[in-house]
This record gives sequence, C-alpha cells and structure tokens, in this order.
Amino acid sequence: MDLHVRYEGDDDPEKCTARKLARFDMAELHRTNRATPYGIVLNPHAEVALSPADADHSTLVALDCSWETAERAMFELAGEHRALPFLVAANPVNYGTPFQLNTAEAFAGALCILGEREHAEEVLSKFRWGHTFLELNEEPLRRYAACADSTEVVAVQQEYLDAGGEE
Repeated sequence: MDLHVRYEGDDDPEKCTARKLARFDMAELHRTNRATPYGIVLNPHAEVALSPADADHSTLVALDCSWETAERAMFELAGEHRALPFLVAANPVNYGTPFQLNTAEAFAGALCILGEREHAEEVLSKFRWGHTFLELNEEPLRRYAACADSTEVVAVQQEYLDAGGEE
C-alpha cells in the first residue's frame, strides 16, 4: 500500500512523523490537495469507519497538521474518507490518549486493520516508541482486522468506548 500525506507543515518539524517517513522514502508528502492522489483518506470526521473491506485500495492518505488545525481543517481531499476506530496513542506527546494519533500511528493502525501488519511494523520501526503503539493496541487492532465491514468495526469500537478504553 502506498502512503501519501497531505502535508500542512504547521507542526514542529523535529517531531513530525510524516517528514521522517518521507526521509526514509516510506511516504510521499504533498503540499496541495490537487497534488494528493486519490485513495483511502484517513479523516477523523468521516462517517464510515475504516475496515478490512477497504483493503482493495492501493493508496492510503493522511492529513498531517497540528491537532488545533485538524479541528477546523477542511478535509476536501479526493478519495474514500474513513475514520480510524478507537486506538490509543503511544507517541511521547499524546501517550495514552485515545484518538490523538500522529501520522505514523494513523498509518500503522490503518495498515494493521487492512491486513498489512508487516508494513505497519516497518513504518513504526523508525520511531523509538513505535513498538509501544502495537503493544498498547494489540487487542483492538486484532479485533478490527477480523471484522468484515465498517458496521462490525464500529460495534467492536463501542465495546472499548463503553469500557472507557479498559480491557
């Protein structure tokens, strides 16, 4: 699966996981919506959850911007918009916070759900905390990857939300 990033450049370049992935030729950065290819767009505001049913796509797109911008950012990218289900951040900035993933974590979570765990591990291998993301989210990622469609993913997610994220 090809990884592409609509890159806003409004966060700390030293902490930017999208830039690091691009340096390792693991993702391609795009400065405009027009330059960003069509694919599955990871969008926290999407009405459909990402599921294994989306695995037939070959392109995964993330918007890289600060969380302050993400709330008001216009997700006007062409593609199939999908929201990631409940996952917990492992990065040092948002450790333990649900739904506050950085770009590398979003890609890794999506890749696991889409059945590409080895690709997810490769993405996360570039970060000291990368293995922790997979450890923290091992059970939900396994369960989401076993779902048939978005409806099942949402049902599994609801179990985590009802439990307050506790297992």
